[in-house]
Amino acid sequence: MSVAAAAVDVAVDGLDVSVYKIPTDAPESDGTLAWDSTTIVVVEAHAGGVTGLGYTYGPPAVGTFVTDTLAGVVRGADALKVRDTWARMQTQIRNAGRHGVGAMAVSAVDNALWDLSARLLDLPLVRLLGQIHDHAVPYGSGGFCSYDSERLQRQLADWAGQGMTRVKMKVGRHPGEDRGRVRSARAAIGADVQLMVDANGAYHAQEALGWAAWYAEQDVTWLEEPVTSDDLDGLAVVRAQGPPGMLIAAGEYGWTLWHFRRLLEHGAVDCVQADVTRCGGMTNVLRADALCQVHNAPLSAHCAPALSAHVMCACQTAVHLEYFHDHVRVESMLFDGVLAPEDGVLTPDLSRPGHGLELKRQDAERFAVS
Repeated sequence: MSVAAAAVDVAVDGLDVSVYKIPTDAPESDGTLAWDSTTIVVVEAHAGGVTGLGYTYGPPAVGTFVTDTLAGVVRGADALKVRDTWARMQTQIRNAGRHGVGAMAVSAVDNALWDLSARLLDLPLVRLLGQIHDHAVPYGSGGFCSYDSERLQRQLADWAGQGMTRVKMKVGRHPGEDRGRVRSARAAIGADVQLMVDANGAYHAQEALGWAAWYAEQDVTWLEEPVTSDDLDGLAVVRAQGPPGMLIAAGEYGWTLWHFRRLLEHGAVDCVQADVTRCGGMTNVLRADALCQVHNAPLSAHCAPALSAHVMCACQTAVHLEYFHDHVRVESMLFDGVLAPEDGVLTPDLSRPGHGLELKRQDAERFAVS
């Protein structure tokens, strides 16, 4: 009997949850927040002797939420009916809240279930999701406000040297330093690499317009979250009145599909960013792609590149994914099978079932959170 035939009517046996906290390799900050560690919540779903792996980046409370609120819903569910289980998880978390911790918990489980389903069918995950693109295009992301000029230049130049045609840096925390930092970044990457900036909501709308004009003079092509992503009116003002050619992006805090719909219908962004570890997992990333098709807008993946590569290759409107320094580092430390850029792109490994990631338990144990 084939693996695919054996997978029919296989019930999910249960979920295992583990949490790991990894110190950053240097102090990090953006326009509105500073941190010195990254916490990842890993979910493993079991069925038919096979294990699927998913995760999210969030506090340990996300793991508790999975165990206390979602595990009972998932246990016994058909391992191949991922969307059905997703819908039942949404019903289960109604009173707890579908934003924040609830959304991250659902995302981690959904990601694990998609991987489980692909492994049961002995398929690469990208093929099960409906592959459209052969590869995903990463852009280097980091350039934290806490970096000195030398470290900033070294990091961005390294990504450019790997063949990436776009790199992104943080701005907005110390406005008096940002002109020098942006000029240093441009000098490091040269004229042929696109420079993107992320303010993480540090500006108000009129302030953002002033900065957008200056960034355009430096050939910056992307301004992310110039104002908080909750301020749809402010985003729309910056988009409408900003310099031609400057793409306004937001969406990383889209916990539900409704957030992406509001961004698009309000004319608030040129590009939607969906985070597979926050927005409801791969199930909702695919739906965000459909929304972008309707609005003729591009879709970009926010962070978690090891997961994002597969699902973005199944999204028609995908343009690129964020190769975020922290997550690249964490994923390489904790998992085997992580994709590395080759010729400036990430190509899913079609020789491995699922997304191909395997938890390096012994390496991960020293970072475990009780």
